[in-house]
Amino acid sequence: MHSTTLFGLAASIAGTQALYQGFNYGATQSDGSTAMTYDDYQSRFSKAQNLPGTSGFTSARLYTMIQSGTTDTPSSAFQAAIDTQTSLLLGIWCSAGQEVVTNELNAFKSAIEQYGEDFTSLIAGISVGSEDLYRVSPTGIENDSGYGSTPNELVSYIKQTRQAIEGTALSSTTIGHVDTWTAFQNGSNAAVIEAIDWLGMDTYPYFQTTVENSIENANQTFWDAYDITAQSGNGKPIWITETGWPVSGKTSGQAVASTENAEIYWQEIACALLGNYNTWWYTLEDSIPTTPNPSFGIIGSDLDSEPLYDLKCKKQPPKPSAGPKRPHAPYTGGAANGTLPHGTASATGGVTHSATGSSIASETGASATGGIWAGSGSGSESGSGAASSSSGAAAPAATGAAARVESAVCAGILAIVGLVAAL
Repeated sequence: MHSTTLFGLAASIAGTQALYQGFNYGATQSDGSTAMTYDDYQSRFSKAQNLPGTSGFTSARLYTMIQSGTTDTPSSAFQAAIDTQTSLLLGIWCSAGQEVVTNELNAFKSAIEQYGEDFTSLIAGISVGSEDLYRVSPTGIENDSGYGSTPNELVSYIKQTRQAIEGTALSSTTIGHVDTWTAFQNGSNAAVIEAIDWLGMDTYPYFQTTVENSIENANQTFWDAYDITAQSGNGKPIWITETGWPVSGKTSGQAVASTENAEIYWQEIACALLGNYNTWWYTLEDSIPTTPNPSFGIIGSDLDSEPLYDLKCKKQPPKPSAGPKRPHAPYTGGAANGTLPHGTASATGGVTHSATGSSIASETGASATGGIWAGSGSGSESGSGAASSSSGAAAPAATGAAARVESAVCAGILAIVGLVAAL
């Protein structure tokens, strides 16, 4: 009876946590240069909410708050989110330096003033940076991933963001950082983990060519990465900010891009995550106006078309049981192997986030003027004069001290449950 009560209490607490699910969205079309407009965001947000076989895709992750082609004008995604009631995981682009971060925060403040509660009520969290630590890692440098940010720089940007929301309606909003699981595992990045409220994990088994990465192994590879990230996070929440499997494109090691394999990955990974973890899938669409290689879009080049594969979850797949993990070589990143939807910084200070050619993202440098990325292909993110990037779903989050209290309570309950089970 006692153990049943404890389990019921744990389930009750877990059930009260708001969980978000959505997609990543670029600031430009897939050509890497055409800016996303209000109509583009509005149509995509609406499509996500009405995908056959699904429900609850009402969140969007954005890599930048700046409208593509401007210095610090708020993204047109904000009005689209308000009109479709899409929650937002806001992103601050950090890899282009302090000037761009300042512009990001200026756009953020302008949006709060312009839209007020209609905007602030939709914010689930703020991500300060995206894969900055990976890009300055030995693997990221080897793959010509472009400029990143050091741990000390990111900690400074996180402090600036907390100062920016102090005294506003968003003062209790949780702040995190998005990066690869290997970046969080790296002990030299511990200061960043200490400074944030949650860890946003990007992982793509398709690109992990240093291990057996066929679709048959993808489920285990994903959860291995999750476990490593969780162990590195010191009990802080883990948000799944990017993952997916391509519907078309080159073969990556043993991983074959196909709609059949993308559906298997969806059934095994997405169906385990949705409703249980804050999740932003990569991606709703990445083929307008051009289709990248590989392409991860759930729908093709026509927003009115049906999904390319069945999204209805057949069953709730279990997480693989704990046990000896297969060897994990360093994450090979978005540059040479195109693991992530990132590109290269432009020399003019514009920011484009996109995939190019045979990779979902070729990250090859950044300009001294604060540009972010250039390229052409899938999920493109762009802006100019500051930073820009793709935007996506927002995960809800317990905020500030509340998040830490929530984690502590849950940890305590789990410890008691474990003791009861042992007895």
